Amino acid sequence: MNTAIEQLHQALGLIAPDVVILATVCLMFFVAPFLVSERGDAPIGLRHRWGWLALTGLATAAALWWQSSPQPVNSGPFRLDDLAWLVRGLSLAGGAILVLLTWNQSDDARAGETQACLLAIVAGVNLVAAANDLVGLFVALELVSIPTYLFLLLPRRDAPAQEATIKYFLLSVLSSALVLFGMSYLYGATGTTNLEAIYAALRLGQMGPMPGLLAVAAVMLVAGLGFRLTAVPFHFYAPDVFQGAPTAAAAMLSFVPKLAGFVALYRVLGVAASLPFGTWSLGDVSAPLLWWLAVLTMFVGNLLALLQTDVRRLLAFSSVSHAGYMLVGFVVGSSGPEKSPNGIEALFFYLAVYGAMTLGAFAALAAQQRGARCIESIDDLSGLSRTNFGVALLMAVFLFSLTGLPPTAGFLGKFNLFLAAWSQGTESGRWLAIWLAANAAIGAWYYLKVVGVMFLRDPVSPAPVQPEPPAVVALVVCAAMTLGLFFAPSWLWELVQRV
Repeated sequence: MNTAIEQLHQALGLIAPDVVILATVCLMFFVAPFLVSERGDAPIGLRHRWGWLALTGLATAAALWWQSSPQPVNSGPFRLDDLAWLVRGLSLAGGAILVLLTWNQSDDARAGETQACLLAIVAGVNLVAAANDLVGLFVALELVSIPTYLFLLLPRRDAPAQEATIKYFLLSVLSSALVLFGMSYLYGATGTTNLEAIYAALRLGQMGPMPGLLAVAAVMLVAGLGFRLTAVPFHFYAPDVFQGAPTAAAAMLSFVPKLAGFVALYRVLGVAASLPFGTWSLGDVSAPLLWWLAVLTMFVGNLLALLQTDVRRLLAFSSVSHAGYMLVGFVVGSSGPEKSPNGIEALFFYLAVYGAMTLGAFAALAAQQRGARCIESIDDLSGLSRTNFGVALLMAVFLFSLTGLPPTAGFLGKFNLFLAAWSQGTESGRWLAIWLAANAAIGAWYYLKVVGVMFLRDPVSPAPVQPEPPAVVALVVCAAMTLGLFFAPSWLWELVQRV
């Protein structure tokens, strides 16, 4: 009995920040209905109180995270290794930015549930990184997915938002089924759900009677998690959902599922693929599949982005192309004996940089939003430099970073991925580096086109939009990170090297 209590205490200690966040979620869901009348009326300004409560919960979790340190991995249900510690920091920072973007996206009556859903998503990402078991990993992935359905619908219940929610829901259910199917095959091949035990079985060649099940598991896991990464051909939902969802929800979809998806992919496939067993390795199956996935995702995302006139659809296909760039790091960092020493480090460095610049781009759109009307067409940004020079300048910084131009962090991120692919020393790795550089050049066209619209055209409306303070704070913080990580990247690079 004492041993069980000690194990429970140890497990809760590893996820203490997430317990705080989930406690805040429960409080918000419990209290929110009592503050809204039967007619749907709520006290004026209630959304500000919910915003401050959400930030307080995240700040408390961040304090606990900062005081913690990576621990040796054991056979328990949770782990706090260097990757889990890093991802928790990224998700808390991204969560705070998204709270600011959500602040005025929902009315007073729905703000409590909206912010609670966002916090639940953040906790889910943290638990994905902390999971040490396939069952816990799947539950954590669902903790990201299920609140997302509500987060897409609550701020705005018009027809486009409903359509976006339904499309995301249906494809997300299919994705979850594929992930669960792949995990079941992984369990069938190794006889365990514990990740460390799976790694040990692969390392020792203890595969049971049907090691070929691992090939099926790899395909199913890549397909299921590819939905969260917006990798081709699992990206079809992205443009329609980004276009119909509220700005804050589209911002969340551009970053958070990618963070959770790549962490889950690395946990169940990245480490396992680098472990040889028998006469072949899982990397022999996954590497060619992921190589083609990376190339197709880069090209499809960038080529379709060239055709867009809606800025949200453009950013959706931009998100697809960046998933391809990140897959380059994953492929060269988890290909068995030929893996690049810097592939996974470059992947997670780019994930952090991508979070800052893509959330910043959506923050700029949120800052220009007129009431419930979102920025839709690229032409809506015409002459923005004359009506709101500060927002236009920062939006240009984010677009330059997404392009990969100095002096922005996006340049370092793409350069690290290029070097990781080239230094792998194989023909496939060098071709990946070449395709990455070619796609970065293609992407420059549509990013710089938006910059030209903002600075070279006359304004559509001469009346400037006064940005809301929370959106301005999010905008400035993202810009500081995007520029700061170019001039001082060493601290982040040191963190990702420990992964």
